[in-house]
Amino acid sequence: MPKTPIEKPQVDVVFPCLNEQDALPGLLARMPAGYRAIVVDNGSTDRSAELARSAGALVVTEPRRGFGAAAHAGLQAAQAPIVAFCDADGSMDPDELPRVVDPIAWGDADLVLGRRRPSSVTAWPVHARIANALLARRLRAMTGISVHDLGPMRAGPRVQLLALNVTDRRSGYPLEMFLRAAARGWRIRETDVGYHPRVGRSKVTGTVRGTMSAVQDMSRLLAEDHT
Repeated sequence: MPKTPIEKPQVDVVFPCLNEQDALPGLLARMPAGYRAIVVDNGSTDRSAELARSAGALVVTEPRRGFGAAAHAGLQAAQAPIVAFCDADGSMDPDELPRVVDPIAWGDADLVLGRRRPSSVTAWPVHARIANALLARRLRAMTGISVHDLGPMRAGPRVQLLALNVTDRRSGYPLEMFLRAAARGWRIRETDVGYHPRVGRSKVTGTVRGTMSAVQDMSRLLAEDHT
Protein backbone atom coordinates (compact mmCIF):
# COMPACT_ATOMS: atom_id res chain seq x y z
CA MET A 1 0.00 0.00 0.00
CA PRO A 2 1.45 3.40 -1.01
CA LYS A 3 2.54 5.70 1.79
CA THR A 4 0.76 9.02 2.34
CA PRO A 5 2.94 12.10 1.75
CA ILE A 6 3.66 14.37 4.73
CA GLU A 7 1.15 17.25 4.66
CA LYS A 8 3.16 19.76 6.72
CA PRO A 9 6.84 18.88 6.39
CA GLN A 10 9.46 20.60 8.49
CA VAL A 11 12.00 20.16 5.70
CA ASP A 12 11.50 19.49 2.00
CA VAL A 13 14.28 17.50 0.33
CA VAL A 14 14.70 17.86 -3.43
CA PHE A 15 15.96 14.81 -5.31
CA PRO A 16 16.67 15.54 -9.00
CA CYS A 17 16.04 12.20 -10.67
CA LEU A 18 16.82 10.59 -14.01
CA ASN A 19 16.34 6.81 -14.13
CA GLU A 20 17.10 5.99 -10.50
CA GLN A 21 14.58 3.21 -9.88
CA ASP A 22 17.21 0.95 -8.30
CA ALA A 23 18.34 3.54 -5.77
CA LEU A 24 15.11 5.31 -4.83
CA PRO A 25 13.31 2.71 -2.66
CA GLY A 26 16.20 2.32 -0.21
CA LEU A 27 16.92 6.04 -0.30
CA LEU A 28 13.37 7.15 0.48
CA ALA A 29 13.02 4.54 3.22
CA ARG A 30 15.76 6.36 5.18
CA MET A 31 14.18 9.82 5.23
CA PRO A 32 14.28 11.41 8.70
CA ALA A 33 10.98 12.11 10.49
CA GLY A 34 9.43 15.39 9.39
CA TYR A 35 11.38 15.44 6.13
CA ARG A 36 9.42 15.18 2.87
CA ALA A 37 11.01 13.92 -0.33
CA ILE A 38 10.32 15.84 -3.52
CA VAL A 39 11.47 13.64 -6.40
CA VAL A 40 11.81 15.65 -9.61
CA ASP A 41 11.45 13.32 -12.58
CA ASN A 42 13.71 14.78 -15.25
CA GLY A 43 12.72 12.52 -18.15
CA SER A 44 13.06 9.06 -16.61
CA THR A 45 12.16 6.10 -18.80
CA ASP A 46 12.09 3.60 -15.92
CA ARG A 47 9.77 3.28 -12.89
CA SER A 48 11.40 6.05 -10.87
CA ALA A 49 8.28 8.23 -10.61
CA GLU A 50 6.00 5.30 -9.78
CA LEU A 51 8.29 3.98 -7.05
CA ALA A 52 8.75 7.46 -5.58
CA ARG A 53 5.00 7.97 -5.27
CA SER A 54 4.59 4.57 -3.66
CA ALA A 55 7.20 5.55 -1.08
CA GLY A 56 5.27 8.69 -0.14
CA ALA A 57 7.32 11.23 -2.08
CA LEU A 58 5.87 14.21 -3.87
CA VAL A 59 6.72 13.69 -7.55
CA VAL A 60 7.26 16.71 -9.79
CA THR A 61 7.77 16.39 -13.54
CA GLU A 62 10.37 18.64 -15.15
CA PRO A 63 10.59 17.93 -18.92
CA ARG A 64 13.51 20.29 -19.53
CA ARG A 65 16.67 18.23 -19.08
CA GLY A 66 19.40 19.44 -16.76
CA PHE A 67 20.37 19.17 -13.11
CA GLY A 68 19.58 22.81 -12.50
CA ALA A 69 16.19 22.56 -14.17
CA ALA A 70 15.24 19.63 -11.93
CA ALA A 71 16.69 21.17 -8.77
CA HIS A 72 14.90 24.47 -9.29
CA ALA A 73 11.59 22.81 -10.11
CA GLY A 74 11.85 21.01 -6.77
CA LEU A 75 12.65 24.25 -4.96
CA GLN A 76 9.62 25.93 -6.52
CA ALA A 77 7.39 23.02 -5.48
CA ALA A 78 8.64 23.05 -1.89
CA GLN A 79 6.50 24.43 0.92
CA ALA A 80 8.55 23.73 4.05
CA PRO A 81 10.54 26.60 5.61
CA ILE A 82 13.82 24.76 4.96
CA VAL A 83 14.78 23.07 1.69
CA ALA A 84 17.59 20.58 1.29
CA PHE A 85 19.01 19.02 -1.85
CA CYS A 86 20.35 15.49 -2.27
CA ASP A 87 21.31 13.19 -5.13
CA ALA A 88 18.88 10.38 -5.94
CA ASP A 89 21.54 7.83 -6.85
CA GLY A 90 22.18 6.34 -3.42
CA SER A 91 25.59 7.94 -3.01
CA MET A 92 24.44 9.99 -0.02
CA ASP A 93 22.54 8.83 3.07
CA PRO A 94 19.36 10.75 3.99
CA ASP A 95 20.12 9.92 7.63
CA GLU A 96 22.81 12.61 7.38
CA LEU A 97 20.47 15.35 6.16
CA PRO A 98 20.12 16.84 9.67
CA ARG A 99 23.84 17.67 9.53
CA VAL A 100 23.14 20.26 6.83
CA VAL A 101 19.66 21.22 8.02
CA ASP A 102 20.18 21.75 11.77
CA PRO A 103 22.48 24.81 11.50
CA ILE A 104 19.79 26.45 9.34
CA ALA A 105 17.02 25.54 11.81
CA TRP A 106 19.09 26.87 14.72
CA GLY A 107 19.79 30.15 12.94
CA ASP A 108 23.54 29.55 12.87
CA ALA A 109 23.94 29.59 9.08
CA ASP A 110 22.17 30.69 5.91
CA LEU A 111 23.52 28.00 3.58
CA VAL A 112 25.13 24.72 4.62
CA LEU A 113 27.10 22.57 2.19
CA GLY A 114 27.81 18.89 2.73
CA ARG A 115 31.53 18.27 2.30
CA ARG A 116 31.82 14.80 0.81
CA ARG A 117 33.99 12.26 2.60
CA PRO A 118 34.26 9.21 0.30
CA SER A 119 33.81 5.82 1.90
CA SER A 120 36.07 4.14 -0.67
CA VAL A 121 38.37 4.97 -3.59
CA THR A 122 35.59 4.03 -6.01
CA ALA A 123 33.01 6.38 -4.51
CA TRP A 124 34.46 9.52 -6.08
CA PRO A 125 36.37 9.23 -9.41
CA VAL A 126 39.79 10.85 -9.37
CA HIS A 127 39.08 13.17 -12.31
CA ALA A 128 35.94 14.51 -10.60
CA ARG A 129 37.71 14.93 -7.28
CA ILE A 130 40.55 16.92 -8.87
CA ALA A 131 38.12 19.18 -10.75
CA ASN A 132 36.20 19.81 -7.53
CA ALA A 133 39.36 20.61 -5.55
CA LEU A 134 40.53 23.12 -8.17
CA LEU A 135 37.14 24.82 -8.23
CA ALA A 136 37.02 25.01 -4.43
CA ARG A 137 40.49 26.56 -4.28
CA ARG A 138 39.44 29.22 -6.76
CA LEU A 139 36.26 29.95 -4.80
CA ARG A 140 38.22 30.35 -1.56
CA ALA A 141 40.44 32.90 -3.29
CA MET A 142 37.46 34.74 -4.80
CA THR A 143 35.18 34.88 -1.76
CA GLY A 144 37.32 34.30 1.31
CA ILE A 145 34.87 31.59 2.38
CA SER A 146 36.36 28.31 3.61
CA VAL A 147 34.73 26.01 1.06
CA HIS A 148 36.22 22.69 -0.05
CA ASP A 149 33.37 21.00 -1.89
CA LEU A 150 30.34 22.05 -3.93
CA GLY A 151 28.64 18.72 -3.38
CA PRO A 152 24.98 17.93 -3.99
CA MET A 153 23.82 17.78 -0.35
CA ARG A 154 23.03 21.27 0.93
CA ALA A 155 20.29 23.20 2.72
CA GLY A 156 18.94 26.70 3.16
CA PRO A 157 15.75 28.63 3.97
CA ARG A 158 13.21 28.26 1.16
CA VAL A 159 12.18 31.90 0.77
CA GLN A 160 15.76 33.16 0.71
CA LEU A 161 16.85 30.45 -1.73
CA LEU A 162 14.11 31.46 -4.14
CA ALA A 163 15.11 35.11 -3.75
CA LEU A 164 18.61 34.30 -5.02
CA ASN A 165 17.07 34.00 -8.49
CA VAL A 166 19.45 31.28 -9.65
CA THR A 167 19.14 31.07 -13.45
CA ASP A 168 21.46 28.23 -14.47
CA ARG A 169 19.57 25.08 -15.43
CA ARG A 170 22.52 22.82 -16.07
CA SER A 171 25.43 21.58 -13.98
CA GLY A 172 26.30 25.06 -12.77
CA TYR A 173 23.23 25.40 -10.55
CA PRO A 174 25.03 24.56 -7.25
CA LEU A 175 27.87 26.93 -8.10
CA GLU A 176 25.58 29.83 -8.99
CA MET A 177 23.67 29.30 -5.76
CA PHE A 178 26.94 29.54 -3.82
CA LEU A 179 28.17 32.61 -5.73
CA ARG A 180 24.92 34.51 -5.31
CA ALA A 181 24.75 33.63 -1.62
CA ALA A 182 28.36 34.72 -1.10
CA ALA A 183 27.77 38.01 -2.92
CA ARG A 184 24.89 38.74 -0.54
CA GLY A 185 26.98 38.07 2.55
CA TRP A 186 25.26 34.85 3.56
CA ARG A 187 26.77 32.82 6.37
CA ILE A 188 27.97 29.75 4.45
CA ARG A 189 29.24 26.69 6.29
CA GLU A 190 30.42 23.18 5.50
CA THR A 191 29.83 19.97 7.37
CA ASP A 192 31.15 16.49 6.63
CA VAL A 193 28.84 13.93 5.05
CA GLY A 194 29.54 10.44 3.78
CA TYR A 195 29.88 9.72 0.07
CA HIS A 196 29.40 6.19 -1.24
CA PRO A 197 29.52 4.39 -4.60
CA ARG A 198 26.35 5.28 -6.44
CA VAL A 199 23.81 2.77 -7.71
CA GLY A 200 24.31 2.55 -11.47
CA ARG A 201 26.36 4.82 -13.71
CA SER A 202 26.72 8.52 -13.06
CA LYS A 203 25.45 10.99 -15.65
CA VAL A 204 28.09 13.58 -14.71
CA THR A 205 30.95 12.83 -12.33
CA GLY A 206 31.22 9.17 -13.30
CA THR A 207 32.38 10.05 -16.79
CA VAL A 208 35.19 12.28 -18.04
CA ARG A 209 32.84 13.73 -20.66
CA GLY A 210 30.25 14.57 -18.02
CA THR A 211 32.84 16.18 -15.78
CA MET A 212 34.19 18.29 -18.66
CA SER A 213 30.66 19.47 -19.47
CA ALA A 214 30.18 20.49 -15.84
CA VAL A 215 33.53 22.30 -15.83
CA GLN A 216 32.46 24.29 -18.91
CA ASP A 217 29.20 25.30 -17.26
CA MET A 218 30.99 26.39 -14.11
CA SER A 219 33.75 28.26 -15.94
CA ARG A 220 31.09 30.34 -17.66
CA LEU A 221 29.45 31.14 -14.34
CA LEU A 222 32.73 32.16 -12.72
CA ALA A 223 33.13 34.83 -15.39
CA GLU A 224 29.74 36.38 -14.64
CA ASP A 225 28.73 39.00 -12.07
CA HIS A 226 26.39 37.55 -9.43
CA THR A 227 25.88 40.61 -7.27
